[in-house]
Amino acid sequence: MSDRFKELVKIPQEPAARILSNANIRLDTLIQAPASALPGAVLDELQAKEAWIDILLLLAALLPVRERVWWACLAARDYIGPKSRNDPPSLAASEAWVFDPTEENREAARATLDHAYVDDDTVNCAVAVLYSDGTLGPGDLAEYPAPAGASELAAFAMNVVALGELSDRFDAHVQVLIDRAVDIARGGNGRVSEPDPKKEAS
Repeated sequence: MSDRFKELVKIPQEPAARILSNANIRLDTLIQAPASALPGAVLDELQAKEAWIDILLLLAALLPVRERVWWACLAARDYIGPKSRNDPPSLAASEAWVFDPTEENREAARATLDHAYVDDDTVNCAVAVLYSDGTLGPGDLAEYPAPAGASELAAFAMNVVALGELSDRFDAHVQVLIDRAVDIARGGNGRVSEPDPKKEAS
């Protein structure tokens, strides 16, 4: 196993295949590791194959829910920018839920979906919050199961959107998104940045 995917203390140490199956998520890359392989081994194999998008997808399935939503919010911030009075409501409400995951804040995130602009992709953050406990939402909706993997796929989608918005530096930024999830999985805050090309060249 490479050092990159070691000490992921917040990720369950159970077969990655089982975690993916429970979330109804299938990777595009053919995995040679056995079905019993733990997440680190599968992440290592995907890295060796440079399957960056599948690494993001697997990380979305592996991260605990609050950490997953925070990862999505950070991706949105990559192109929305720092907090301001003009923040998209879905992003602001999702960040509020991360820091205080109450049912009231979950409902606030859900409510932003009703009034979001059609081109506001930060709704992915609010969707990840909405389905955070595996149900369709707070209140009466809690009686009904959410589609398997809905929260995970919304967080993944937010990261893919960020990659698209920053497509001029895709190769560097996809590594930032991966390193960010790894940092969060190690108990960090995910605040990593792209390497400075000037420093790398010196």
